[in-house]
Amino acid sequence: MNVLIYIGTTLLTFIIMEGVTWCTHKYIMHGFGWFLHADHHQPGYPHVFEKNDAFFVIFAIPSILLFYFGVSPELNVLFFIGLGIFCYGVSYFLIHDVLIHKRFNWFKNTKNWYLKGLRKAHRIHHKHLDKPDGECFGMLLVPFKYFKKSQ
Repeated sequence: MNVLIYIGTTLLTFIIMEGVTWCTHKYIMHGFGWFLHADHHQPGYPHVFEKNDAFFVIFAIPSILLFYFGVSPELNVLFFIGLGIFCYGVSYFLIHDVLIHKRFNWFKNTKNWYLKGLRKAHRIHHKHLDKPDGECFGMLLVPFKYFKKSQ
């Protein structure tokens, strides 16, 4: 029974992370954290790393802490919450940095309608170079209209 609870906790955390991502992207990255996120919205940013990459470290901290406290004194549900956050972080990296921004030459010729829709929605998000007036703040769930146009 614990195995099902742990798997369910990991999956539920992963799903909840999409909402957390939307909120942090809209209200933190495009809010008081804009000083770290602004370079990400500049076309042709010339460096391998962006100030925006600091968010990877910031958002990894809760996962690391949950892993730590999730095995002390024995394995508990906190570990699997941390695992859900970690899995979402890996997905975010693969979708956002690899597929969309092509920081690595993987998956660059995808024909998948879903991945093309995510890419289209993110391009719309980046047409706004400044902090206000953004749209499409999510990563895995974006408005359906981008999927219809991407097929």
